[in-house]
Amino acid sequence: AWDAAAPHRKSAMNSIGMDNLKPFLADGSGQHRQSGGAWRVLILVRVTRGDVPLLQFVLENSSREDKHECPFARSSIQLTLILCEILHVGEPCSETAQAFYPMFFGQDHFFEELFCICIQLVNKTWKEMRATQEDFDKVLQVVREQITRTLSLKPTSLELFKTRVNALNYSEILKLRQTERLHQEETLAVPVLELRERLKPELLELIRQQRLLRLCEGTLFRKISSRRRQDKLWYCRLSPNHKVLHYGDVEEGVHSPPIESLPEKIPVADMKALLVGKECPHMKEKSSGKQNKDVLELAFSIVYDVEEYCLNFVAPTRYEFCLWTDGLNVLLGKEMTSERTQTDLDVLLSMELKLRLLDLENISIPDNPPPVPKPPSNLNFCYDFSHAEQ
Repeated sequence: AWDAAAPHRKSAMNSIGMDNLKPFLADGSGQHRQSGGAWRVLILVRVTRGDVPLLQFVLENSSREDKHECPFARSSIQLTLILCEILHVGEPCSETAQAFYPMFFGQDHFFEELFCICIQLVNKTWKEMRATQEDFDKVLQVVREQITRTLSLKPTSLELFKTRVNALNYSEILKLRQTERLHQEETLAVPVLELRERLKPELLELIRQQRLLRLCEGTLFRKISSRRRQDKLWYCRLSPNHKVLHYGDVEEGVHSPPIESLPEKIPVADMKALLVGKECPHMKEKSSGKQNKDVLELAFSIVYDVEEYCLNFVAPTRYEFCLWTDGLNVLLGKEMTSERTQTDLDVLLSMELKLRLLDLENISIPDNPPPVPKPPSNLNFCYDFSHAEQ
């Protein structure tokens, strides 16, 4: 049957070449025994029918870096197992089952079509998570959740399933998990939410102090010249009284120079504004290449003095970028705006709430406070401490 294939079947295979396809169909893990080789049949059937999205998946992964390549054969095996588990394929019919999916009856080759949609979902989720080979199990857990949540909505057709499952991206899954976790911990009860709001100012102040302490410790930065050379190093740190920024060039191998060895100074009172990304003077002439895009995400500048001079930075990591921009915003009397601030605040709030509610474990928290009882008719039962003991 394979030798007598139709012309479009051959053109589909030729578009990527058998040599390109063989590595993706090869599997040395032994997992194909568990899935009964069904995944191979699904792939070969879809490819021989000229399935363009599936071919694009193969081509896209063949051009990725090795560490970010989505393993096609391994993904196909696991996805086949996941679909079989979710749909109870191979299990006897249950007389008490409640699940019913009308879309099953709208396709001649339902499982093939579903597999094709979901393998594209694997590739999409892999890119959204910026996954590497070590993240394979995490990606497949998210994909399983995406499929399960979408099926629970009882889509009436495969097209509707495809639309909804693609709309349920990785960020949406994280939001749903967070909401469900808060419900499970009863942290969405009205009294708990009120407590959460009361704790926020105190914890934000704690984050501000941590940012300023990080600036006092200082960071080693690299100078990026117009020729993109990064051979010169300089160090910047905040004075212990938070009034002066000290900076200066340092030699290779010096990690934490004393503040006295940094000759240049900027009084915090002279700082006017903080610029980030494309707003920075040293980033305005950068092209749109990938390397420059990475540098753009780490760039920030301080505008200071009446003449509006600029001190330009390129942070060594995104983490340092967040700490420095937050700390400088604190010095300028502005809100901390980095994504790290929200992450730290969520962690601190979660820990503080758990500690505060520790004594209320397994106790239902009402949404409304109990009513205040009426005052007593008289207060004769109160002891009068004004009279000295006889």
